[in-house]
Amino acid sequence: MPKPCPLTALHSLQFPMQLPSFSGSPVTSRSYSAILRCPPRPLIFLTVVALSVTFIYFSATPILFNERTKNQWNGTAPVVIPAVHPLETVDLGNEEVRLTRVLKEAAMEDKTVILTTLNAAWASTDSIFDLFLESFQIGNDTRWLLDHLVIIAFDKKAYMRCKAMHPHCFALATMGVDFSGEKHFMSDGYLKMMWRRIDFLRIVLEMGYNFIFTDADVMWFRNPFPQFFPDGDFQIACDRFFGNHLNRNNTANGGFNFVKSNNRTIEFYKFWYSSRDKHPGHHDQDVLNSIKFDPFIDEIGLKMRFLSTAFFGGLCEPSRNFSVVCTMHANCCVGLNRKFNDLRLMLEDWRRYMALPPALKNSRLPFWRVPQNCSLAPLQHHMTGFKGRIDGAQLTPYKLKVLNTSNFNAN
Repeated sequence: MPKPCPLTALHSLQFPMQLPSFSGSPVTSRSYSAILRCPPRPLIFLTVVALSVTFIYFSATPILFNERTKNQWNGTAPVVIPAVHPLETVDLGNEEVRLTRVLKEAAMEDKTVILTTLNAAWASTDSIFDLFLESFQIGNDTRWLLDHLVIIAFDKKAYMRCKAMHPHCFALATMGVDFSGEKHFMSDGYLKMMWRRIDFLRIVLEMGYNFIFTDADVMWFRNPFPQFFPDGDFQIACDRFFGNHLNRNNTANGGFNFVKSNNRTIEFYKFWYSSRDKHPGHHDQDVLNSIKFDPFIDEIGLKMRFLSTAFFGGLCEPSRNFSVVCTMHANCCVGLNRKFNDLRLMLEDWRRYMALPPALKNSRLPFWRVPQNCSLAPLQHHMTGFKGRIDGAQLTPYKLKVLNTSNFNAN
């Protein structure tokens, strides 16, 4: 007789109903229990293993819910949320919190940051953005400044490229405006982007931060801080500099400026931004070159200083002395491709200078080979009937607007 099984929960089950037998006569629960026998031990082992594997599998498998089941879920078990695009994790509605964090991380001890703006047209691989970052790497005492550079991205592509290249990035959302494409000079999109920038810089000042604003087509070759005026509130580079840093006839260029945070500069940026309504269809730089003569500037006591092109040059008026130049700007130039070519050539000229023996660095031997593709000569045939000389001194951004070229970017 087989050894009886130990009593288990299975044997204690009672079946109140009658179960059919294969012979056709009913089998009661009492008679049915008689057929229970001990299952073979190998079968028990295999059953336990199968149940264990099944349990482990379902425990390790993520629980995914559609919208309906997610709403029905009572929240007591973890829900696995699929990964999303990194920009989608940014709370664009909480701009102040995000901006506070990135400015605090990048600021110098005196709360000074370096700011630039970027959109997709300027952010692609092998673009002006790459040359911009490279200039800090090969400049004289400029690499450390990258720790204090904040890149303001106008669109998703620019933001993602920034995150791949640099630690301090800020996504600046503008509802209903797409800033990703190349914004041709004086186009509606271009003007909106420039004025959005002015309003944003006012916010930075109100948060108590000083800043250097630099266009991404400005190459940094030396630390510029020693060349700033200690008593200046608002200091700006020039397309044309006439030798006196107080002369408001100097042609200011908004692509590079150093601004201290105080009540005077905050009021000035508010005034600058509001002046767009009085000058519809005008570039922020053109408006600046108009309002700099306004009595309001003196009323608020703003100390405006114009930076010499000897230190802060550009294609309009290049710096001639390699031993003192801080920055060079691809201003007075038509199109991104032309800018890229001349900026790359500019970096090559700088490397050539840095490789010279010390005795030759202070000589007159080094020279810029730019402008090359950025030469304004091809535009002269567009200027029939234009009064005045066709040269960089006359071709200010506002006057160049009459060319009506769809691919123009003079900054």
